[in-house]
Amino acid sequence: MNNPPKIYEDKLHSAWQSQSFTKKLKTLTGDEITVLDAGSKNEDTAGPDFKNARIRIGNLIYVGDIEIDCEYEHWKLHGHNIDSKHNKVILHASLINKQNQHYVYTKDGRRVPTICLSRFLESDFHYKYSQDATVKNKLNNNCNLKCSFAADKLEYDIKRKFVSKLGIERFKKKCERVFARLKEITYLHQLSIHEPVIKYDMRSDFDNREFKPQDFKDKIIWQQLFYEMIFEALGYSKNKSIMLSLAQAVNFNVFTKLGNDGEFVERVESLLFNASGLMPDVSNLPESEYSIYTKRLAENWENLSRIYDGQTFNEADWHFFKLRPQNFPTVRLAGGVRIIDAIIHKNLIETIIKRFEDVNNLEVLIRILRSSFVIKSDGYWRNHYIFDQPSKEGVKYFIGVSRADELVINVILPVFSVYFDIFGKEELSRKCLKIYNIYQQKSDNKIIREVAECLKTPEFLKKTMLSQGMLELFRNYCSKQRCLECEIGKIVFN
Repeated sequence: MNNPPKIYEDKLHSAWQSQSFTKKLKTLTGDEITVLDAGSKNEDTAGPDFKNARIRIGNLIYVGDIEIDCEYEHWKLHGHNIDSKHNKVILHASLINKQNQHYVYTKDGRRVPTICLSRFLESDFHYKYSQDATVKNKLNNNCNLKCSFAADKLEYDIKRKFVSKLGIERFKKKCERVFARLKEITYLHQLSIHEPVIKYDMRSDFDNREFKPQDFKDKIIWQQLFYEMIFEALGYSKNKSIMLSLAQAVNFNVFTKLGNDGEFVERVESLLFNASGLMPDVSNLPESEYSIYTKRLAENWENLSRIYDGQTFNEADWHFFKLRPQNFPTVRLAGGVRIIDAIIHKNLIETIIKRFEDVNNLEVLIRILRSSFVIKSDGYWRNHYIFDQPSKEGVKYFIGVSRADELVINVILPVFSVYFDIFGKEELSRKCLKIYNIYQQKSDNKIIREVAECLKTPEFLKKTMLSQGMLELFRNYCSKQRCLECEIGKIVFN
């Protein structure tokens, strides 16, 4: 479909070129504007719309460039305020200026008057633009990154090199975060303090503590770390924080005391669903409104609550709204319980370490790691998304391939990279980074797709290191307006 803002911007250009306005132009401060020379249309995609214009504002004559936008906010949205090519602009014009702003500012800090053209055009022009722009916003999801207008003209190698660099930086940040949390867990464990995080009054002693490899040899430390990171990743974007808080509150050591029989999984489910606040209160419901499974969880909790004295949460802490049922926290918790079972009873962590040691073919190792976290549904949660409301469609997987990829990328590789570094297994640590470099993920997200579209690099989408690099680019540069610190932005805007 056509892009309405572009259509109207072209019409605004024509109006400026022909000076077909309904009355005398004035700035928002009331100064009259006389256009002595509208300037020459800039046919290049970069830079102001009209070059070498001559205008009189009040009693002063200005020679320079004219920039015309559909909306006042586009001056910043399109990066003109940080683009040296716009330093010679003498007048900014827009169709819409909702806040009646009087000026814009160039990269070199010069103040430039702005005019609102809707006051000088046919009365229906503004209305038609607003209607078409609304339709465009609903139907067309174009990229809004400031450099998108010139990204396709940048050399491919420049984009790939910078995005790759950011991908590696992102991986290193994950490793640093893993190591920081590992030290906290170790410190609390050594002091036998049953707190999820280090309190303020312990911070000074912790910061001065020097850790050595032997401090990290206790298996329970790694189990707690692994469990926390897994649960955080399973939380998806909306339940990430609460899933991590739950895993920190319900210490992994509690699970090791729940036995090793056919009822283990259900006992863990009872503990987590009750501690999370997601469990319905069956004591206040008639029997017809809850299942046998829900009743068993409630009965289990009567015993478990005697040994669990940690924090409990509320149902209101969790997000279900606008989530696909497959991503409901109830389903994700059920998947997490199966991983807890695998850690305790199937030596999952030790098995992963052995796979890294024994499997030299990286593609084979990737398939093994991914398949380790693809978990088919079973039991009650095979046909439920929430308590006591059976689903017609059913749940095929607690954790599918896409989420398994997320776990490998965001948990397995950084956690085991840190593990191998601590215990002097440098070759295995490098293997983690090699896997990260060649990993081909099965899914992407809206942010990554938008950045790839803006950079004109759709082939970056499936390669994990580049996808992670684009995520880092957006979050650390684009969304923070750090265009002039970005290697791509430096070229585009200078």
